[in-house]
Amino acid sequence: MNTKQKPTLEFWQVWNMCFGFFGIQYGFGLQQANLSPIFSYHGAAEHELPILWLAGPVTGLLIQPLIGAISDRTWTSFGRRKPFFLWGALIGSVAVMFMPYVPELWMVVGLFWILDAAMNTAMEPYRAMVGDMVNREQRPFAFALQTFMISGGQILASLMPVVMIAFGVSAVTDGTQIPDIVKYSFVVGVIVIMTTAIWSFIKVKEYPPEDIVAFKAENKGKVLSNVLSDLWSAMRDMPKSLRTLWWVKLATWFGLPLMWQYLSLSIAHHVYNAPTPDAPGFAEGTAQGGTAFAVMHITTLVMSFFIAKTIHRFGDSKVYALCLLVGGIGFLSMQLTTDLYLTLACMALVGVGWAGVITVPFIICANVAPMLRIGVYMGLLNAMICLPQILEMVSIGYIYESVLGGDPRNALALCGVLFIIGAGLALRINTAEDTKLSQSQDF
Repeated sequence: MNTKQKPTLEFWQVWNMCFGFFGIQYGFGLQQANLSPIFSYHGAAEHELPILWLAGPVTGLLIQPLIGAISDRTWTSFGRRKPFFLWGALIGSVAVMFMPYVPELWMVVGLFWILDAAMNTAMEPYRAMVGDMVNREQRPFAFALQTFMISGGQILASLMPVVMIAFGVSAVTDGTQIPDIVKYSFVVGVIVIMTTAIWSFIKVKEYPPEDIVAFKAENKGKVLSNVLSDLWSAMRDMPKSLRTLWWVKLATWFGLPLMWQYLSLSIAHHVYNAPTPDAPGFAEGTAQGGTAFAVMHITTLVMSFFIAKTIHRFGDSKVYALCLLVGGIGFLSMQLTTDLYLTLACMALVGVGWAGVITVPFIICANVAPMLRIGVYMGLLNAMICLPQILEMVSIGYIYESVLGGDPRNALALCGVLFIIGAGLALRINTAEDTKLSQSQDF
């Protein structure tokens, strides 16, 4: 369907389109809040954590652009994007089911690779489907609603261990056994991921290509063979504003893995005085890491109600830069306190930065990418976040002890510095010319 012909969708139509994202983000939230502690229970040292997290960016780098390019050229009786996110959710839920129960570190790492491959297969089609089905005027709202779903899913996942404690589930561990509060949180994850994915699969009816016969004839037997050429031409013809966006992502996404790898450990270390898994208070401290992530996502959820309006008023680059600046201040402020509540207040500031990270780049991409190639550009946009994460994960282990002093809180401060650098780079983005060109190509 031509972009100019797309109707304004009702609220619940956009809601149903985004609802499956809630479950996918519950899966990501589980790993962000719990994976470093799980690795630690299996004997991993702190300096080894970044390399163990490598599955996320590697699978994202390989899978999301491929899925984007393939789904651009695909049409089935179930739609273009829906089959991909349903299969991704199904496989991901199986990995979630077994991850806290396997007895060896290498098994956890293997399931992590499967989980992230599946979640990346599911995530890119959700982003692209908004570009397919929502007109330009509604896109800031639609991506803000996806931000709401991201926050909601990750709030639920982050708080689940604390909720389990409140309901009397055991947090007892000998330093090598994963506590029940974590295990049961992953069981809930299986239900959430599958329920939300099936809901979106049933409720959403995708727009078919304008000339379905010609579309199928053009792509019959050529979907896989044309993927690499599609990716190459998309990179060659990438709009200037997306090339500028890359430098922002290089800074921010080199820093963000440090938050997932070290926030829970930092709280256990500095707030609960429990630096190792066998120290009293380690399980409770890492569970409060989930609370800190929940505070971040609650802030992001609140921001999702305002970000679309502020972008319409002030422009995408200025809103992006301000969000990153506030987030950077939040990370750096953690150096000043060992109090849990003040740490949570710092995470509220980080939530403002996270709102910008997960919303503004996708609005930019949807507006500047040619309509017929929105899937591959959404995939490449996600690939941009993978390269800096890979760089972080293969390098931080070498400087964790020497430069960061072996202290997880210093890793968070480095993330703050990188966010502030990213804020300065965001001001260089200018989408006006690329947006006009994209509009002219929609016909």
